[in-house]
Amino acid sequence: MCRRIRIKPTITYFKPRGVCLNELDIVSLSLEEIEALRLRNIEELEQEKAAEKMNTSQSTYQRILSSAYKKITDALVKGKAIEIVRK
Repeated sequence: MCRRIRIKPTITYFKPRGVCLNELDIVSLSLEEIEALRLRNIEELEQEKAAEKMNTSQSTYQRILSSAYKKITDALVKGKAIEIVRK
């Protein structure tokens, strides 16, 4: 099944200020994870509608969203950089 991704970010790295990127551990987010976050937090869609827009099941959408939240939390708490992987 091909998932729909409607976002193509031009900025692909976020990092703590004052620390060189090469000194940081990096957390990678996929375009699927960014799209799931966008649908939930920007579009404010419920799980069922967001899953439909991504052309995936609700359980898969929830796994993608949970993975994104976990990675972002890890980066914020531990001072890691965040990379958006455009594949």
